[in-house]
Amino acid sequence: MRVLWAPWRMAYVGGPKDPRCIFCLGADFDPRAELVLYEDPASVVLLNRYPYASVHLMVAPRSHVGDPCALDAGAFRAVTDLVRDTIGILREEYGPDGFNVGLNLGRAAGAGFEDHFHWHVVPRWHGDTNFMPLLADVRVLPEHLERTYDRLRPRFESRKVRSA
Repeated sequence: MRVLWAPWRMAYVGGPKDPRCIFCLGADFDPRAELVLYEDPASVVLLNRYPYASVHLMVAPRSHVGDPCALDAGAFRAVTDLVRDTIGILREEYGPDGFNVGLNLGRAAGAGFEDHFHWHVVPRWHGDTNFMPLLADVRVLPEHLERTYDRLRPRFESRKVRSA
């Protein structure tokens, strides 16, 4: 039997759970520690710390709301524009064959943070699924989160310059 070693998961499995909302950034947050790729007054993009697939990003409004209907039209447009730009950045950097993009609204729909809605943006490649999840209940991610962060942060920084 082969052993897959993922020591970064121990902090999640064995550590205390942080009660704060991951999308509500404090004034002095550390982007790298929080895996924040981009933030502006209306929205934020961050890597999913516990992804179900490689390069799993989340895009959220800065407003702490659980329902997109609670945002005014301008705030909704700003965050959906960022979802569109996120897809473009991932397409340029990783060249995926497709994407899973979606919302989980409410606990019954699978929302892990039901009080702060967010989009999941997950690039997909032909053949990126394999037998590991089915037989061993293990996901294989070919790139470490820190490497993904290092590849994507400059792309999002250049977006900030373009949108200013």
